[in-house]
Amino acid sequence: MRTPLPPLINALLDPARYPDPAQQVELIETHASWLLLAGDYVYKIKKPIVLPFLDYGTLAQRRACCEAELGLNRRFSAQIYLEVVGITGSPENPQIGGPGTAIEFAVRMRRFAEAGRLDHLCRNGRLHAREISELAATVAEFHQRAASAPLSTRFGEPEQVLLPALENFKELPELLPGGEEKERLTRLAAWTGTEFARLTPHFAARKAAGRVRECHGDLHLGNLVLIDGQVQIFDCIEFSEDLRWIDVSSEIAFTYIDLYDQGQAGLACWLVNEWLSCSGDYDAVQVLRFYAVYRALVRAKVAALQARQANADLGQAIAYLALAERLVTPPPARLIITHGVAGCGKSRASRRLMLGDQAAATLRLRSDVERKRLFGLAPTANSQSAPGSGIYARGASDLTYQRLHALASELLAAGWSVIVDAAFLERSRRNAFRALAERLGVAFFIVAPQATPAQLRARVTGRREKGHDASEATLAVLERQLAQVEPLSADELKNLL
Repeated sequence: MRTPLPPLINALLDPARYPDPAQQVELIETHASWLLLAGDYVYKIKKPIVLPFLDYGTLAQRRACCEAELGLNRRFSAQIYLEVVGITGSPENPQIGGPGTAIEFAVRMRRFAEAGRLDHLCRNGRLHAREISELAATVAEFHQRAASAPLSTRFGEPEQVLLPALENFKELPELLPGGEEKERLTRLAAWTGTEFARLTPHFAARKAAGRVRECHGDLHLGNLVLIDGQVQIFDCIEFSEDLRWIDVSSEIAFTYIDLYDQGQAGLACWLVNEWLSCSGDYDAVQVLRFYAVYRALVRAKVAALQARQANADLGQAIAYLALAERLVTPPPARLIITHGVAGCGKSRASRRLMLGDQAAATLRLRSDVERKRLFGLAPTANSQSAPGSGIYARGASDLTYQRLHALASELLAAGWSVIVDAAFLERSRRNAFRALAERLGVAFFIVAPQATPAQLRARVTGRREKGHDASEATLAVLERQLAQVEPLSADELKNLL
């Protein structure tokens, strides 16, 4: 039976109580808040409750949390979060923004179309790589601006990373009482303990490097919305510093497992790759799988609690358990390099491989992006380099391939498959990566798309006209490459994918 609404919320269902025109008022209730959708605006009122992780018990606490919510969310959604308003009068006869002493407070927000939320787009098959790229860039930019946790704070310390992970294994056995589920949790707990011991130096180093920041804390698809073609973040965690001051890798892991859970492993893979390409934080990959498993088990716990409250089955919770198991047992890593001149379709082919990865375990390194990063340039910046000079001189190319080799080695050792999207015109460069695969004991493949000379020239010309691409290849560069390319040997042809 539904709990009766308090008199204040009942009264605020009357459209006449609002300062702006509203034909009707829609109520959305969460475990911690009431959201009143009135005309073009939303009024969010916090419930007077105290939970282990949240304290809205007093009016002063609720006001402080409303003000914190406004300030924190205006970091990335100032056009949505407008103000904190007092509600005066009495619960039976309230007045929003009226004179006198406030009896309650609300966060006033600009309303947006719910159909634009990314969870709705995903379920309706309308979420594509384009929106995921926009999301990755938005999150990377937000993380870059967010404050870093001072070294003197507890945030991001290894023991603080382990504590919530262990809490999952204390609470889930009671929520998932089946013998099989307990055995699965025991295996996941053992993996978590082993991985934590191995990764402890990484957690400490990442905090020292400023990778623990004041993040959003709850970055699932339901807290992301597409407005006028731009992804907007909203509804961050304001009530817990421990849940908000986290490693940026833990932040992106939440969105990653949400996409994976909704059957969009390819988009999950694309998200991580686009975020890495924007941020350059490849060290995040070392701890990403640990955080992804933690996030999946948190979702399992929440789903189990909701099932218990609704007297429903535990199917969703068990599905999250299965997701965590898939994450800890990825397919064998493999190293894939591309081969070909500008315009042959290397990036398009590597994109297909990522979007088709049903394990969401493939990472791509683009020479065009990493070359620019080495020389302090944005991916789409024009270096003004002539063919064979500047950042494309022989020495610069050597540095670029050395960087790609070092990164590929680190990512493969962390258990991820890697695609190196580069021209690899010279056999010696290809042999260096083949040797890397042999040393690490991973499969080695070559992707070599083909195109006619006319197609190559048309693609290079078209890309230059459009702009906004990391590649700076011109027709002159193409002709130079065609003259220099060393074709694949008979032995290399055996590795074609």
